[in-house]
Parts: sequence; structure tokens; C-alpha cells
Amino acid sequence: MKKPGKIALGLVTLWPFFYLILFFVLIFSMILLGPGSGGGSGPPPLIALIFPLHLLTMLIVIGLTIFYIVDVFKNNRVHKDQKALWAIVIFLGNMIAMPIYWYLYIWKAEPVTGSSAPEQLGSADSSSWTNEVRAQSPKQEQYVPPSEPPNWR
Repeated sequence: MKKPGKIALGLVTLWPFFYLILFFVLIFSMILLGPGSGGGSGPPPLIALIFPLHLLTMLIVIGLTIFYIVDVFKNNRVHKDQKALWAIVIFLGNMIAMPIYWYLYIWKAEPVTGSSAPEQLGSADSSSWTNEVRAQSPKQEQYVPPSEPPNWR
């Protein structure tokens, strides 16, 4: 995915969080400011504005949840042992988990190379495979048992 697509996906992913803040501000403003100028009949005018936004946000969250769960299993940057965990976390905690997943695995995505093995193991020279710590450490002293057993009495 190219950078403009990543940015657009990030903005859509953050929309439910911003909508939650907007929703609470509108609801508390309706409570604090009292009834609207509707004259007592029909819903307040802010409800007419927030209802379509609420439905749109629910559809966006459902679509993003499906998108991210599919991406978890198709994305080879996610470790195999973490795929099921990410799917469960995205499904249960989607508004918090989706921006985190987007940042870790979509925004900061490095290009995937064909080989994930370290270069040291990929070399034909098998001498580079040795444990460098063991090769650099001085000879360890041999264990010598005591001449007499300890007196435990």
C-alpha cells in the first residue's frame, strides 16, 4: 500500500474515536443547554444530525473490523503465533486495537524480502556460524572435586 492509501486508512481508522468525542460533546450540550427550538414536537435538531453519522460510523467500524482481521491473516509481517491473538483483539477491542495495528503493521511496514534468515546464516562460509562468544572466551578451568567430603556434623 502506498503512503496516501496508508494515510487515508489511518484517518478512517481514527474516525470512530473522534466520533465518540463528538457524540459525547453533542449529547452533553443538549443536556446542559436544555431542549432545542423544536417546540416540544419531534426530535431535537442535533439528533437529526447525529443519527446518520452514528449509522455511518457503525458501518465504518464493521468494515474496518473485517478489513483488519483479513489483513492480519494475509500480512506476513505479523508472526504466525500472534495472528489469532491480533484477530481476537481487533474483534473485541476494535476502536483501540485498530489504530495500534495500523501503526505497527501498516504505517511502519518495511518491505518484505524473500529471505528472512540473517545474512550470517546465508553465507557459504560455515566458519561464520560459530558462536563468537565461545570462540572469544578464554579456556575455562576444569572442575576439581575436593579431596575430602565436607564435615556436616
